[in-house]
Amino acid sequence: MQKIKSLMARQGLKSPQESMADLSPVENLRIPSKEELRELREQPIDPQAEQEIIDSIEEVYFSNDSFDMVQHELEKLPPELNLQELEEYRDKLKKQQAAVSKKVADLILEKQPAYVKELERVTALQTNLQLAAVICTNARRQLSVAKEGFTEASLGLLANQRRRQLLTGLLKSLRTIKTLQRTDVRLSEMLEEEDYPGAIQLCLECQKAASTFKHYSCISELNSKLQDTLEQIEEQLDVALSKTCKNFDVSHYTKVQSAYTLLGKTQTAMDQLHMHFTQAIHNTVFQVVLGYVELCAGNADTKFQKMQYKDLCTHITLDSYIPCLTDLCKALWEVMLSYHRTMQWHEEHDKLEAAPSPDDTAVLESDELVVDRSYVKKKLEHGLTRIWQDVQLKVKAYILGTDMSNFKYDDFIVVLDVISRLMQVGEEFCGSKSEVLQESIKRQSVNYFKNYHRARLEELRMFLENETWELCPVKSNFNIAQLHEFKFMGQCRSPSVSPSRQAVSSTSPAQEEMSLFQQYLQEGNPFEMHTEHREEETEDVLASNGYESDELEKSVYQDYDSDSDVPEELKQDFVDEQTGDVPLKSVSRETIRSKKKSDYNLNKTNAPILTNTTLNVIRLVGKYMQMMNILKPIAFDVIHCVSQLFDYYLYAVYTFFGRNDMYESSGMGLISSRLRTTLNRIQESLIDVEAVGENAGVHGPAEDKKEKVPSPHLSQLVVLTNSGTLYGLAQRVVATESLVFLAEQFESLQSHLDTMMPAAKKPFLQQFYSQTVSTASELRKPIYWIVAAKAIDYEQMLLMMAGVKWDIREIMSQHNVYVDALLKEFEQFNKRLGDVSRHVRIPLPVSNVLWEHCIRLANRTLVEGYANVKKCSNEGRALMQLDFQQFLMKLEKLTDLRPIPDKEFVETYIKAYYLTENDMEQFIKNHREYSMKQLANLVNVCLGSHINKKARQKLLAAIDDIDRPKR
Repeated sequence: MQKIKSLMARQGLKSPQESMADLSPVENLRIPSKEELRELREQPIDPQAEQEIIDSIEEVYFSNDSFDMVQHELEKLPPELNLQELEEYRDKLKKQQAAVSKKVADLILEKQPAYVKELERVTALQTNLQLAAVICTNARRQLSVAKEGFTEASLGLLANQRRRQLLTGLLKSLRTIKTLQRTDVRLSEMLEEEDYPGAIQLCLECQKAASTFKHYSCISELNSKLQDTLEQIEEQLDVALSKTCKNFDVSHYTKVQSAYTLLGKTQTAMDQLHMHFTQAIHNTVFQVVLGYVELCAGNADTKFQKMQYKDLCTHITLDSYIPCLTDLCKALWEVMLSYHRTMQWHEEHDKLEAAPSPDDTAVLESDELVVDRSYVKKKLEHGLTRIWQDVQLKVKAYILGTDMSNFKYDDFIVVLDVISRLMQVGEEFCGSKSEVLQESIKRQSVNYFKNYHRARLEELRMFLENETWELCPVKSNFNIAQLHEFKFMGQCRSPSVSPSRQAVSSTSPAQEEMSLFQQYLQEGNPFEMHTEHREEETEDVLASNGYESDELEKSVYQDYDSDSDVPEELKQDFVDEQTGDVPLKSVSRETIRSKKKSDYNLNKTNAPILTNTTLNVIRLVGKYMQMMNILKPIAFDVIHCVSQLFDYYLYAVYTFFGRNDMYESSGMGLISSRLRTTLNRIQESLIDVEAVGENAGVHGPAEDKKEKVPSPHLSQLVVLTNSGTLYGLAQRVVATESLVFLAEQFESLQSHLDTMMPAAKKPFLQQFYSQTVSTASELRKPIYWIVAAKAIDYEQMLLMMAGVKWDIREIMSQHNVYVDALLKEFEQFNKRLGDVSRHVRIPLPVSNVLWEHCIRLANRTLVEGYANVKKCSNEGRALMQLDFQQFLMKLEKLTDLRPIPDKEFVETYIKAYYLTENDMEQFIKNHREYSMKQLANLVNVCLGSHINKKARQKLLAAIDDIDRPKR
C-alpha cells in the first residue's frame, strides 16, 4: 500500500489510467491486467481465505522499494530444480499476487469517489492559484512604478533630511562630548591660574551636560570623573583658603569666596577658614621658635621637630630670646592682620549686596544670603576672641618658657615693650584686656623686678659708700626729660612719636584717630620699629668742666648728641605731666641772678646740684617708670620700689651728714616730728640692722625682710672734721641739695605716677609724697646746723662775755670787744662760704639756713652769756642793748637774711630785766623758750633793784612749777 501511495504522489494529478500506464515494466508485471482483474472479480474468493493467502506472503516483500523480488526468489531455488515443485511454487506465488492485486483493486474502487471529489478540488485550487499569480504580477508591477515615482524621489528626500537632522544633532552631541573629554585640561589650566570660580562654573556646567548625555556609555564614566574633579577643586580651594591666613590678598580671597558661593558652601568655608587660622597660628609660632632653637642648637642631635611647642620654648637661648619674640609677634601680627582684613572684606561685601531687589526670586535668594551673611558675621566676630586667645596662649607659653630674672634691664624693657604693643594689638583686635598675657608677663615681671630691685639697692649702697659727694657737672637747663630713660614721657605728647611707643601712651589724640591696624594695613609691621627707636636714644646733659660755655664745651662727653630733638616744653625745668605747665616753685634764672650776693655763685650758671649717685637714682627711677608704664599690673610693686630708692637715699644722706647727738640739747627743734617718723619708718622697713622687729609700716608686706639693705657707711675719703673746708660743707651741700633736687624730680613725676597707680593703692602714693618726699628739704636744718655749730667759736664768746663788767653806773657809748670778735667770726665765716662756693654753688636756701643757724646760735649764746651775769645795773642792761644793736647793724651788712632770726629772743630777754613782779610772773609763764637757768638768772639779778626777796621766792617757785612736768 505504501508503494501505491508513493506512486500516486510522484505521478501527480493524473487519471488512474494514466497512472497505470506510467508504471515501470517490473511494476507492470506485478499489477494484473484488466482482464485478470475482471477474472479476479468474477472468481468468488472467501475473504478469510484471501486474508490467509495475504498473511502467508513473506514479510520481506513489504520491506522497501529497493527490494529485488526476482533476485530473492532465484536465490531461494534449491540446487536441484524440480519442475513440479517449481510450478507448484509458481502457482502459490501467483495466488498470492492475485490476492494482493484483488485487495488493491478493491481498495481503489472503494476510494474512487473520494478521489474524484478531491481531484476536483485540486483543479479548482489550481485555477485560483493561477489567478493569484496574475494579481501578484500586476501588484508587483504597480509597486515598482510607485517605488520609482514616489518612494525613491519624495520619501527618500524626507528620509535623507531626517537622517541629516539626526546626524547634525549627533555631531553636536559628539562635539559636546569631545569638549567634555577635553575639560580636564582646561580645568587644570584654570586651577593653575587660580580661577576657582571659573573652574567650578565649568565643572558644574560639564556635570549638567553630562547628565544630558548620560545615555552614552563614555559619558557615564566622564560624569564620575567630573565629580572627582569637583572634589579635587574643593581640596585645592581649601588650600587656597588657607593661604589667606598669612598674606591676605583681596582678589585672591574674592575668587575663593565666589567659588564657595557657587558651591553653596559659604558657611562651610567660614568654618574651614577658622580652622585654618587656628592651624596657621600654631604652625607659624612653631616654625619661628623651631628655627631659632635649631639655629642656636647647631649640630645637636636633639629631635626638636617632634617636640611640643611648650617644650620647644624652653630651649630658646637668652641671646635669641628677643629676636625670636619679635619675629613671633611679627608673624602673629600678619595672621591677625589677615583676619582683620578678612572681616573688612566681608563688611564691604555685605554693603554691596545689601541693595534690595524687586524680583520675588531675588528676594528669596536674598533671604538665603541674609542667613549666610548673618552666620558669617557671627562666626567672624566670635572668631576674633578665639584667635586672640590662641595668640595669647602661644605667646604665654613662650614668655613663661624662659627665666628672665637674669636679663639685662634694657633687654627686659624691650620684652615688655613688645608685649605691651602686642596687648595694644589685642585691644584693637577684639577689645580684649589680654588677661592671659598680663598675668604671664606680670609673673615674669614680678620675679624679674624683685631680683633687679634687690641688685639695684645693693648697687645703690655701693654707690653711696663710694660716693665722695663731688658735684656732677650738668648743664644749667638739665632736667630728667633729657635722659633717655625718660624719653617715653616726652613721646607721649609728641605727634611724631614712633608707633612702637604709641602703645604705652594714653594722652595723644592722634593715636585715637588711627589704630595700628589702620597704620599698617597695607605694609609695615608695628613690631619692626624697635631697633630704630633704640638707635635714637641719645642725651646731652653733661656740662664741660662744670662750666657752661659754648666755646669750652669740647670735652670727653662728645659721644652725646645735642638735645635739639627734645621738645621745647620738655627743656623747661620741670614740666607737669598733665598740663605741660612749669610749676610755680621753679625759680627763673633772672630771680636767681638777682640774689647772687647770698647765693655765693658769682661765676657760674645755676646748674642743678647733684652727684653721680643722684643721677644713677634718677636713671633707675626712669627705668622703673618705663617698666611700670609698659606693664601697669605691677605698677604698685614698682612704685613701692621707687619709694625705697628715695627712702634709702634720704636715709643715707641723714646718717652721713645729719645724725648728731647735740640736736636734743640745742633745743632748736631741728628735726620735725614728721621727719623723725619718716626716718624711723625707713629704718624699720628698709634698713637691715641686727635687731629687726616686725614691720609696722602700713605699706610693708612680709617680703620686706628680704628687701632690707644694710645701712650705708660714709666713704673714708670724705672728711667732715676739717675746719678749713667748713667741716665738709661742700660735700654736705652736694649731698643735701642733690637730695632736694631728687625730691623736686619726684614732685614733677607725681601726676604721672598717680595715673599709673591702681585706685586702691593711691593713698600709699599720697602718703609717700606728703610724709617722705616733702621732708627732704627739712634735712637742711640738722645737716647745716652741725656746720653752723662748729664754724663759729661760741665758747670763746661766752668767755669774753664773762669778763665784761655789767654793774656799771654810767651809760656807755662804746660796745664791748666780744661783739667785734663775734662779728669777725661771722666775717671769717662769710669768707669761707665764698671759698666753698668757688667749688660748689651754695644755693640761696642753703646760705639762708646756714646764716639762720649761725645767727640763732650766736643769739642764743648772747642770751646764755647775759644769763651768766651775776650783777647787772640798768646801765649794764643798756650796754647789753648797745652791744646787740651793734651786732645787728654789722650783721645786716654781711647777710641778706631778713628778718634777723631770734632777734626778739635776745631783745625780749634783755628787756625782761625791767619788768615788775606781776609782769615777770606772766613773762615766766609765757616764755618757755628760755631755760630754767636763764629765767632764774633774770629773777636773781633783778633782786635788790625792783624785786624783793619774797617776790623772788614766789617767782622761783613759779619757774620750778614750769620745769616740773619736764622731769
